[in-house]
Amino acid sequence: MAFDDAKHPLLSGLRDPPHQPEQKIGAKKRYRRCKSAPATDILLKKNHAASSPASETIVGKVHPAFIQVIVLLAVYLGIGTTCFCLVKNQIKGKKTNGILDAVYFCIVTMTTVGYGDLVPNSVTTKLLACAFVFTGMALVGLILSKSADYLVEKQEMLLVKALHIHQHVGMTDIMKEIETKRVRYKFLMVTVLLVLLIIVGTVFLSTIEGLNLVDSFYCVCSTITTLGYGDKSFSSEGGRIFAIFWILTSTICVAQFFLYLAELNTEHRQQALVKFVLTRRMTTLDLEAADLDDDGVVSSAEFIIYKLKEMGKISQEDITLVMEEFEDLDVDQSGTLSVSDLTLAQSPPHGSKV
Repeated sequence: MAFDDAKHPLLSGLRDPPHQPEQKIGAKKRYRRCKSAPATDILLKKNHAASSPASETIVGKVHPAFIQVIVLLAVYLGIGTTCFCLVKNQIKGKKTNGILDAVYFCIVTMTTVGYGDLVPNSVTTKLLACAFVFTGMALVGLILSKSADYLVEKQEMLLVKALHIHQHVGMTDIMKEIETKRVRYKFLMVTVLLVLLIIVGTVFLSTIEGLNLVDSFYCVCSTITTLGYGDKSFSSEGGRIFAIFWILTSTICVAQFFLYLAELNTEHRQQALVKFVLTRRMTTLDLEAADLDDDGVVSSAEFIIYKLKEMGKISQEDITLVMEEFEDLDVDQSGTLSVSDLTLAQSPPHGSKV
């Protein structure tokens, strides 16, 4: 699969490579695997530490981002509950308890479920509802981007261990499997959680709210998809206590489900593209496009860069930025980097004060 800009050199600043001694005919040049980059090595160590047995459950060490979301949610519900308690007489609908109804109204508003069982009935309450729906949606987005993803990742280790319960699998193998199948495991975890939430919600509505199974399932589906027709809702005091926790959890879980589904589809398409690029026959046009320095032959580095660009792993802009950094570090203009190059590049200019 050739790109439109494939015929243009990928590395505009590529210099002629230094002369290499001739190899014996028939000798096959071997390349060692590249050592892990320091930054990558640090990240892997952090991931390993985060997935250690001491913190592989939610009860373990809590991530700062998760704490931030909890604090923001508490502040939102605290302010919202106070405001709607003060104007509770200006909200019409079936009421149970002042504080409980205020918290319930906040949750229904921020998740955009909007049953209609509690409705603003004055200018003040309508303006408050408008303010809290936007801030609530922003908070839900923050929860999706930080805490929800974090909670799913915390359980990946347990899932992989459960799948290999009868096998002797080391921590390194588990980490590798999580890394290569991360999106798949996230999707599986969210799917299981979503099914459990649907079952729990249906059973609760059937037993506590007195709805039949069809109406209970119908109410669950209209809630978690934020459709919220309003003909069926949580009307009892116990039902609204349950709804405060269940609605927030289930609506966020559905959003994560479709997010991971989209990521899984994207990953499958990317894998299909990689397979196509690696299995298709190389043509003379590909050889010409991969020859970055126009010397008539394609080196291993040129071949790797060309294939990575075909796979969509890198772009022309990425290559240009990396080459600019290389040229800045290559002080002696030799086309290679050495310790002296790094020392000269990082030393302050002559005559300047440190």
